[in-house]
Amino acid sequence: MSAMHVPLNMGRVFSRVQDHIADVGALDPNDCIVLTRDISPWASGHYFSVGKPVEDEEMTTLSGDFITKVFEGPYREARNWYQGMHDLVRARGGKPGDIYFFYTTCPRCAKAYGKNDVVGVAETCAA
Repeated sequence: MSAMHVPLNMGRVFSRVQDHIADVGALDPNDCIVLTRDISPWASGHYFSVGKPVEDEEMTTLSGDFITKVFEGPYREARNWYQGMHDLVRARGGKPGDIYFFYTTCPRCAKAYGKNDVVGVAETCAA
């Protein structure tokens, strides 16, 4: 669930999915990332890297050409980061596909650290 592209229920979703991942031994602590994609301003999908299929979870494989960019700022800037990823893909001659974000810290941690780094990941399709 999201509110204007800001994820709201990540803690609950992450706990459930991480429990399932741990139950089947699919976590690789040296190769771990979670990407979040806005499905709408009110809904998000979360994609966890795993080493093998996880029962009771929908499995997806991402492939293609992607471009990344690091943003710094509060979560309320997510809408601008989304547009920034679209602009970056177009500036490089591509057509934007799906846009994902890797949130490196939770909101509480970002507040404690005094900064918030977010990695934008954009699928680049042929123009």
